[in-house]
Amino acid sequence: MGTLRNIALTVHELEVGEFYWVLMEGSDHQLEDFMPYVALEASCTPYGSYSDALVAGVAAIRKMFGKDGPRT
Repeated sequence: MGTLRNIALTVHELEVGEFYWVLMEGSDHQLEDFMPYVALEASCTPYGSYSDALVAGVAAIRKMFGKDGPRT
């Protein structure tokens, strides 16, 4: 089985009451005190709450990577 990829999920409120999930992957180009992330995929349509966007983001991770998670 491959190595797990460093995937992060975040939620952004771009307009009041409009929440979008964003999947990001950790970059190998570590800077002094932090690791930068590169956007992989994001929702195109807004969700009405933070929690709805978060749950949809988790579903996107499952759809992209399957039951074994994001492995190389």
